[in-house]
Amino acid sequence: MGEVAAIAIAGVRGELPEPVERVRVTAGHGLDGDYHAGVEGNVALTLIAEEALEDLLADTGLDVSHADTRRNVLTRGVDLNALVGKRFRVGDVECEGVELCEPCRRLARLVDEFGVLRGLVHRGGLRADVLADGEIAVGDAVG
Repeated sequence: MGEVAAIAIAGVRGELPEPVERVRVTAGHGLDGDYHAGVEGNVALTLIAEEALEDLLADTGLDVSHADTRRNVLTRGVDLNALVGKRFRVGDVECEGVELCEPCRRLARLVDEFGVLRGLVHRGGLRADVLADGEIAVGDAVG
């Protein structure tokens, strides 16, 4: 079973997400304090593996932070790709993996490096729906 290594939320669109130790998550609403919260049609939670960012650095020399990826939760020790279509928990929040977060041109522009597109293919993270409300804290179990 993996764990939450970090959490980041952005209160304003376009701003770099800021680290938080814990966050309340509400089904159908999203992460409290995040600008996406309550936006209709938006995915409630995004995750990326710490190992993917370490591999990106080793493979390409690109040092991209968790905040740079704009993913809410940084995980450690969990295969996020295997969670597509599966129910799982992040802390006490019940989730369902929807799809992989493949890297996009927006991310490449934000980090000013188009090599990130190729470097994060199939390891850019996971979009997940929140099925039950709860709280996520750094150090919580993922799985």
